[in-house]
Amino acid sequence: MRYAHGPDSSPRPGTPAGRTASFDLASTVFPGTTRRVWIHAPPGIDAAHQVGVAVFLDGWWYLDPDGEIRGGVVLDNLVRSGQIPPIIGVFVDPGVFPDAGDPEARKNRNAEYDAADDRLARLLLDEVVPEVRRRHALSDDPARWAVIGGSSGGNAAFTVAWHRPEQFGRVTGFLSSFAQMPGGNPYPELIADTPRKPLRVLLQAGHRDLGWNEPEHNWFAENLRTAAALAEAGYDARLVLGDGGHDPNHAGVLLPDALRWLWRDARVW
Repeated sequence: MRYAHGPDSSPRPGTPAGRTASFDLASTVFPGTTRRVWIHAPPGIDAAHQVGVAVFLDGWWYLDPDGEIRGGVVLDNLVRSGQIPPIIGVFVDPGVFPDAGDPEARKNRNAEYDAADDRLARLLLDEVVPEVRRRHALSDDPARWAVIGGSSGGNAAFTVAWHRPEQFGRVTGFLSSFAQMPGGNPYPELIADTPRKPLRVLLQAGHRDLGWNEPEHNWFAENLRTAAALAEAGYDARLVLGDGGHDPNHAGVLLPDALRWLWRDARVW
């Protein structure tokens, strides 16, 4: 089935569009790669006042106003209406090797997103965020920082927050590809064996995601296992189940409610 986008996912009369700037970044954390980064400031954001940050992985795919997610449009509507605190969106594409001749060899997405180490967190905090700080005053409160992604970007978002909870206190993973992480999904065991981290986590899973009825490499089951581990460990966590397969439609429709839930107790800054 397909879900219908709500009014928060379309431009609203009387709500001006936010301002978007972009830059290209050559990474030293992932040597040889470059990537495009977009910074989206919703209307009313004042560069002189501290704001929160929502980092979206798979950059343009999440920013595209004609796509399923429409992250910039959603931020414009929710910030303008006061439903979430002042937040800027930082939309980060996965890296590519620009000199590779083979189109498939150009892509570094799975190497960056499916790994369980801290390299992606280091790229974001050591390479991307300093460029964002040149343009905006950012809060240092982790409750005002989120990292969001889908598919391999979903488990990547969780990995970033897992390694750097002192910076990213909020995390959302849509249809996360925990099942294809090299060596298997480490998080059910890690969550159970590690003192609880100060994270608020929203996961979305699809009943017919990849391998949904298979004993191994089951995207649906691995999201359920991760969510169960979070619940058993006492995390502030929410699991949203939807119909459909490995498709971003439900994630896009859910995004406004996900952001409201992540910052549901936010005071006005």
